[in-house]
Amino acid sequence: MADLKLQRNGEGPPVLDAFRQASGVAESDEEAAPPPRSGVRLFVPGARVVSTAGVGAVVEAVGHTVAARGIGCVFGEPGLGKTVAVQQALHLLPERVPVWRVVVGVKPGLPQMRASLLEALGLSTGSLSHRAQPADRALGEALRRPGVLFLDDAQRLSPPLLDYLLRLLWDQSGTAAALLLCGAGAERVIARAPALRSRVLTWHQVPGLAQERLAETLTMFHDVWEGAGPADVVWADATVARGNFRTWAKITSHVYALSKGGRDVGVDRGLIEQACARLGPYP
Repeated sequence: MADLKLQRNGEGPPVLDAFRQASGVAESDEEAAPPPRSGVRLFVPGARVVSTAGVGAVVEAVGHTVAARGIGCVFGEPGLGKTVAVQQALHLLPERVPVWRVVVGVKPGLPQMRASLLEALGLSTGSLSHRAQPADRALGEALRRPGVLFLDDAQRLSPPLLDYLLRLLWDQSGTAAALLLCGAGAERVIARAPALRSRVLTWHQVPGLAQERLAETLTMFHDVWEGAGPADVVWADATVARGNFRTWAKITSHVYALSKGGRDVGVDRGLIEQACARLGPYP
């Protein structure tokens, strides 16, 4: 952790995402650029990514896994902010640590999986994707470099694909890269095979939003929540959102719309109830 220059996060109140400066002006253009947010939608203009204690815990878990060059699994129920937290953790890694992001389809086969890995690592997909042994040799050689391979929605992978990923590639002598698997249900897929489960260094479950700091977190997430009653926020969380950040993002979107863009309209219980009603019976 000291080598990675990562600080312990998650203590004290929530803070804005590290790439956003309190003054609104970053020290350089590079610092001003936000980290990639692939697959992450905030649903409403003016929303901000907030680093909560849960995000800080993910940052620490990912940092240790990368420093140890091990395998990590970040899991939790859908909508809790797993991908946002992992993206934040990867953004905070030192620049010398390359990050390779793998995009997999639904129920991919081994050729599709191999092609996704080749593409993520910047290798030639055209000449290697249909030649198993040369492709595997090229992947093994590429993974001798220190770095981290991030694979989201790992629950889509079948046991044979996980076996290929963890045993055929990561068990090679000389592998220096870390592997980070993320997804709702990823832990169940990996746990079905004891040989695969035993190779995971770090298991980290992402919890829901802490209710005692929910009003503060929402205020930092979007200005529309300024002045909202904490009791009204707790009511909405207990009856609808249940600590799910994706649900709160949708509620925020409807509160913003009902308040005509958040201009001079107080967010009271009635407005929150209207917003929650728009989510339907299955928020």
